[in-house]
Amino acid sequence: MSIEFVVMRCLLLNPEFRSDSFWNYRETCHLRGARYPAAPLGLITVAAMLPQDWDIRLFDRNVQDWDPSVLDWGDFVLIGGMMPQQRDTVEMIHEAKIRGKTVVVGGPDATNSPHLYSEADHLVLGEAEVTLPLFLADLEAGAAKKIYREAQVKADVTTSPCPRFDLIQFDRYLHVGVQWCRGCPFNCEFCDIIELFGRVPRAKATEQMLRELQTLYDLGYRGHVDLVDDNFIGNKKLVKEFLPHLKSWSEKHHWPFEFSTEASLNLADDEVLLQMMQDVGFFAIFVGIESPDEATLIATQKRQNTRRSIVESLRKIYDYGIFVNAGYIVGFDTEQNSTARGIINCIRETSIPVNMVGLLVALPTTQLSRRLEREGRLHEGYEIAPEGVGDQCTSGINFDPLRPKADILRDFLQVIETVYSPEEFFSRVEQLGAALDSSQRKFRPRLKQWFRDLPAFFKMSARLGTAIDTRRYFWRVFFQTLWRNPGSLRHTMSIMALYLHFGPFSKYVAGQIRMEIERETATPSRVATPRSKMGVIAA
Repeated sequence: MSIEFVVMRCLLLNPEFRSDSFWNYRETCHLRGARYPAAPLGLITVAAMLPQDWDIRLFDRNVQDWDPSVLDWGDFVLIGGMMPQQRDTVEMIHEAKIRGKTVVVGGPDATNSPHLYSEADHLVLGEAEVTLPLFLADLEAGAAKKIYREAQVKADVTTSPCPRFDLIQFDRYLHVGVQWCRGCPFNCEFCDIIELFGRVPRAKATEQMLRELQTLYDLGYRGHVDLVDDNFIGNKKLVKEFLPHLKSWSEKHHWPFEFSTEASLNLADDEVLLQMMQDVGFFAIFVGIESPDEATLIATQKRQNTRRSIVESLRKIYDYGIFVNAGYIVGFDTEQNSTARGIINCIRETSIPVNMVGLLVALPTTQLSRRLEREGRLHEGYEIAPEGVGDQCTSGINFDPLRPKADILRDFLQVIETVYSPEEFFSRVEQLGAALDSSQRKFRPRLKQWFRDLPAFFKMSARLGTAIDTRRYFWRVFFQTLWRNPGSLRHTMSIMALYLHFGPFSKYVAGQIRMEIERETATPSRVATPRSKMGVIAA
């Protein structure tokens, strides 16, 4: 399609996350007047790469009321998203094409499974810093191609522009994200991050990162900033060089932000780095624990979690005022019948309230999916996002497992029903509230934030503090934390608020899993018979 290169109207469309999951806690968002946890950082970064004379609008289907006529405004519709957004992306492409629009698609899911997006006019795959300029140059020359992919070229992130934060409405989100570093040095078999972004961490320049924070500050944003890095400490040397500059900037601006990120468990080995993170205002990290079973961690190439005590490591992180959200996966080849008990005990011993527990999903392009395909175990259409809600909590195991699927589902059900019972959840929050060192926190919410948070507290208290199954636990945690560690009360209350989502969602997941167990009992799925378990592990 040949298009004259004039001033273009470009609609950036963030597709809807169709599936409810442990990640999108909408109920908790509504408590604070927001509609979704995080703004679409990828799209607003792409927006900054487009020609300056283009007229650009952002529409986020997760926070704005949809009307198909929105598509009529743009000459171009640019869409990008992840696997949970896949079905909505495909529908939006079709709707835009019906209206005669030129559709450009990118993002991680299109990069992994481009065949699913063939109706789009152009697929700009991989890292936008690499492929988007190629597309724009061809577009200006009237010779834009169908597919742009430079799989072997990694972006120089020091050339990445400051995202167009001005395109988003901050009050519609719980927090805003920035990215400092891409890539992860580890080699987890099930992870697609290392396939998309490589194993050599690439960090932005310090001045570049501070410019992004300054932009947020100048736009009036204050509060939670999430560094959406694949592994924030993938290169500890670079982190230690960057954090003193972040501290100086924060001091100069009177500590406007508090930070969260994702990091590997070996963070606990470095108390100097932990102290530096505490000094600049990190309050939370996500850690992929996956399994407490050492054989499983070795088989899945997550050896970094075997070289230290998981429990002691996490408690060390608490000592620096940083609480942990953890990820667990059920369905690995090496699991035994003790899987559920091991995960439950690990969750109890670490006192982590928020644990994202899911069924194993073989993602496209990963080492896991390639191995399963070689073994003839990968299901046809495994890369297609399933209908319904629950994502990997209700629709994992897209391959033939080595033990009966019903047994895997029973283990998963036991974990979900146990760790998200009110008694277990609030008990962990109480323990965390006592253990977390909040004495060094610099960030203080502004009056505007208190006006937002106080009504949320009263609403939460009216629901969790009066419901028969939660009220005694809720008030016990509140008064215990207020008495023993008042500096941690704000974060403790934020974690308790998540139960407005986790409580009902865990019950929904349990109901779906029970029905799936019944179906499996009536008509069992195929169980793989590998050459040998050792052969499978080593493959």
